[in-house]
Amino acid sequence: MSRQTSGVDLDVKNVTVRFGGITAVNDATLYAKGGQITGLIGPNGAGKTTFFNACTGWNQPQTGTVRLGNQDLHGHRSSHRAHHGLGRTFQRMELFESLTVRENVRTGPAAFYSSFRPLGLLYSNRKETRQIRQRADQAMEHCSITHLRDKIVGDLSTGQRRLVELARAIATPFKFLLLDEPSSGLDVQETHAFGAVLTNWVRETGNGILIVEHDMALVSEICQQIYVLDFGKIIYQGTTKEALSSDLVKAAYLGEVSVA
Repeated sequence: MSRQTSGVDLDVKNVTVRFGGITAVNDATLYAKGGQITGLIGPNGAGKTTFFNACTGWNQPQTGTVRLGNQDLHGHRSSHRAHHGLGRTFQRMELFESLTVRENVRTGPAAFYSSFRPLGLLYSNRKETRQIRQRADQAMEHCSITHLRDKIVGDLSTGQRRLVELARAIATPFKFLLLDEPSSGLDVQETHAFGAVLTNWVRETGNGILIVEHDMALVSEICQQIYVLDFGKIIYQGTTKEALSSDLVKAAYLGEVSVA
């Protein structure tokens, strides 16, 4: 992939999400820079996925703002936010099992381009078709899965499927990606390779990533900044080195010490 420095930052301020009488995210503020990988960690049930949903428009928070670069995304639907360059993956992989790897990866940019015009899913012009194919080919090469391009996705291993999902995301013209537990189900070697793909993509494109991840080895390897979410509140932010040595973080997330 050619280098295209975007420098688009994700700026989330004072987001609160309530479901009935339950506050899932409580006045959370997070600033993730473009051109780097920021980690969001915390115990199960801390509200990390709900926070992602608020950022990407899958739910509407009661308070707070979300900005991507100079774009105010507050109140807009997920499709509008995607148009402006904010993409995401989910904990559960959403792939087309009966399609090939190449076909799956192409669905990302195809959906992106077609959504700009009526009847877009029914046809594409030659320029768009060329861009879709080019972006898909580049993404598969970046993720080192070109040798799998004609394989049916349903026949792949979990590690290979995770790379297909990532390739589809980076084939789409997003400026910032939110990845929700992308290494789930991977072994140590696969996780290391997956982290290298993320690091290389950020370095080569200048785009940003906010990642929710439980594998602390991966987090420490690829993240420059870490935020810790606990009971819906951001309780800590700092560099990776600072976070991993913090007694507060260890108590809330790693369970290693008690904090008075």
